[in-house]
Amino acid sequence: MTAAGEIEGQDVQRGTLSIAVAQPACVASDPAANARTHADLVRRAASRVVVFPEMSLTGYELQAPVVDLDDELWRPLVQACAQRGAVALVGAPVADGSGAEFIATVAVSGEGVRVAYRKAWPGSEEAARFSPGPGPAVVQVDGWRIGLGICRDTGVAEHVEATAALGVDVFAAGLADVPEDSAVQRERAERIARACRAHVAFASFAGPTGRGYERTAGGSAVYSPAGSVLAGCGSGTGEIATAVIG
Repeated sequence: MTAAGEIEGQDVQRGTLSIAVAQPACVASDPAANARTHADLVRRAASRVVVFPEMSLTGYELQAPVVDLDDELWRPLVQACAQRGAVALVGAPVADGSGAEFIATVAVSGEGVRVAYRKAWPGSEEAARFSPGPGPAVVQVDGWRIGLGICRDTGVAEHVEATAALGVDVFAAGLADVPEDSAVQRERAERIARACRAHVAFASFAGPTGRGYERTAGGSAVYSPAGSVLAGCGSGTGEIATAVIG
């Protein structure tokens, strides 16, 4: 990882990019079952990049054990990514070598699993357990620079501005919101699109997902740099929205 938090990839001539946002049905605190569901959605999406919600692998369970990146539970998802030539951006709690724990975005491809980003601005309840990550990060896919955020990060101007400064083409984030926050979700996407002059991909949980969230917002969408919706989901689990950009 570079000092800017960028995951380096091979420089290629940039063409179009197919990007999907997915709303998996979630079994709280069962990452193995959820990994299989993620794998199915990756196959269905048939996109180069598939974005999943915050803590999508465990559900938004703040006491869920951290997920080991070497665990066999990832295998179905790695296989699905290999079959589709996809990169999946998955939400999960992780730990580093010092034992510090983070809410993270994990990048999964046919080549394996790695932490792409650690939530920089955990909420007050989250901060009782999870440490803040080191800051903005970029994943490169086929020459496209994808900046990352997780839920609360999307409402922090400092994070958005620092991510924009990395020269991103897409801002991708996993969310866990209640239905009453749907308007806030849309407003943040539009603001980020303008600030970054970039597409925005928000994957928002649908259905129940831990910690008393019997209902979540759904409404995952891909936005243009002007803030218009290019492709969007409703409020149901299992929904996918895909846009081809560039």
